[in-house]
Amino acid sequence: MPGPDPYFLQAARCVVAHGRGSVQILEQNLPIDAAEATDLLKRLQQAGILSDPNGSGVYPVLVKGNEASRLIDFVARNSRSVTPVAAARPLNAILADLDALVGLGAIKNEVRSLTNLLRVRAMRIQSGLPGAAINLHAVFSGNPGTGKTTVARLLAEIYHALGLLSQGHLVETDRAGLVAGYAGQTALKVHEAVDRATGGVLFIDEAYALSGEGPDDQFGQEAIDTLVKLMEDKRDVLAVVVAGYGDRMEEFLHSNPGLESRFNRFFHFEDYTPAELWEIFRRMAAKGQYTLPPPCATAVQAALAAAYAERDERFGNAREARNLFERMIERQADRLAATPTPTRDQLATFEEADVIQPTPNAPAS
Repeated sequence: MPGPDPYFLQAARCVVAHGRGSVQILEQNLPIDAAEATDLLKRLQQAGILSDPNGSGVYPVLVKGNEASRLIDFVARNSRSVTPVAAARPLNAILADLDALVGLGAIKNEVRSLTNLLRVRAMRIQSGLPGAAINLHAVFSGNPGTGKTTVARLLAEIYHALGLLSQGHLVETDRAGLVAGYAGQTALKVHEAVDRATGGVLFIDEAYALSGEGPDDQFGQEAIDTLVKLMEDKRDVLAVVVAGYGDRMEEFLHSNPGLESRFNRFFHFEDYTPAELWEIFRRMAAKGQYTLPPPCATAVQAALAAAYAERDERFGNAREARNLFERMIERQADRLAATPTPTRDQLATFEEADVIQPTPNAPAS
């Protein structure tokens, strides 16, 4: 059986998509030279995907349709480099990390309810009772910076801890990672992303961008159609989480007749309140060993409250707190630059001026 190779699976899917294999086809579709293409063709022959070449150097494909998919998946499992599977963390430790996140009260309750459902299902199966069919795929809606990626990573760990996913890792991607700019390659990119995520969670950020160019977006539609099929074929070994703005996600789910039916879990992430933004900032400052005298703390809270009051769809939530924190570090540095030998306390203390005074070449808050 062929050994691990970064282009072997792409080559297999490429020749199946074209209905034949040749050095020219592989050179045109993969970043390889003629010698590498020749070697891949021989290995595809050994795997039973291609037959002997004809006089023109063209290798006919031996398998098609579902048979091709099954064979490629089999080859993938046996040719992938062996990566040690990380031991699952205790479920209580994962849930403790979830509880430690700022805000997200409704999300925490929904994740715990899902966890309880899966635990009881496992107990029923162990007791010889039937377990209801489960769907691990989910939709995360909400504005940027509301913790969607963090919760997706914890959800992957929960699935792993409960024995539902073999590895529990998270693979992040977006339209650029799934859609190619020319015919025949988009399906290959989707398959490649799914291969990397198998055993864990495929997290597709701004998923609505896959259908963002309307009904004439053939490449985006190809990515969605391919994804829908793989979500069903691999529902026992893969969880797909699609994420993005709430209203745009509604449009995305209606872009394919089978897409919406693949999801039955919807998590909506609310914007952080000013108090929660302050807590996020306070934790960043504590981790960096910065102190904030009362006037400075009041100024930070006011700045975050103002950003919240003026928010629109570009509001960054936790990123607003992070950006303010980073700007304050810059402002403190500008302020201390005039002090020849600042004390440790000075280096560790923010002042009110760090909140309200802009750094050179930077816009005021």
